[in-house]
Amino acid sequence: MTIQWFPGHMTRARRQIQDKLKLIDIVIELLDARVPISSRNPMIDEILRDKPRLIVLNKSDLADSRTTEQWIAAFAEQGHACIAVDSSTGTRVNEIPVRARAILHAMIERQIAKGIKPRAVRGLIVGIPNVGKSTLINRLAGRNIAATGDRPGVTKGQQWIKVGTEMELLDTPGILWPKFEDQIVGYRLAMTGAIREQVLNVEDIAFFAVKVLVKRYWPTIAERFGVETPPKDIEDADEIVRVMEDIGRKRGCLISGGRVDLEKTSGIILRELRAGKLGRISLEGPDDL
Repeated sequence: MTIQWFPGHMTRARRQIQDKLKLIDIVIELLDARVPISSRNPMIDEILRDKPRLIVLNKSDLADSRTTEQWIAAFAEQGHACIAVDSSTGTRVNEIPVRARAILHAMIERQIAKGIKPRAVRGLIVGIPNVGKSTLINRLAGRNIAATGDRPGVTKGQQWIKVGTEMELLDTPGILWPKFEDQIVGYRLAMTGAIREQVLNVEDIAFFAVKVLVKRYWPTIAERFGVETPPKDIEDADEIVRVMEDIGRKRGCLISGGRVDLEKTSGIILRELRAGKLGRISLEGPDDL
């Protein structure tokens, strides 16, 4: 299955970001800590060019902490400052303005040397849909300003938002890129809910999810769903379907003739994965680069 989703408002958002860049001091690039590669828009480097950048790994409470530390080290090797946060609980969110000002230290010092009182840092938050931009902004601002939702595409426009007296943030709609060159990226984004389910085949996404989870976190799957027999070969499609059917039986997803309702089973698997009920799971690591 080919996964594509590029609504018209995303084209407009890209154009709006490019128009606002001259007003921006630093870019805060928000990624999903579970899928930092897949949630990183390859168009962003082209759009932002050489703007100073802080990479923020959001939803770190849902990701494997050891893998997240590996990602922070990997980005540091690439010359990017990186911090892991959880915007839903506020964990380490308040460190973002501090880290941003540290990155801009030289610029601020030049202003002081010229006798200019440093103004509030102007930051631009960018990221794909459903990565948690609006939730993060509301945490930073200390009030509900940006619209939030558990589905992609909630933010449609741009707005400046004050964060205390030392930072102003420009929120932007999430931007996906027009074509997934690597379909695995599309599947990973679908697993985490970054793409609307209306454009997906839920069973295909769940099949891919089970294959990944069996490979990386079999004990977790076995415990959560009560599945006792791992697949003999994770590359064998029939074996992955057999695991899905085992999960369906354990959850009572049966239809006439005692057959498993794979669509209903798939929905359960994806909902529990996205809600963190399977534990802290990372779907890709730096070695996947």
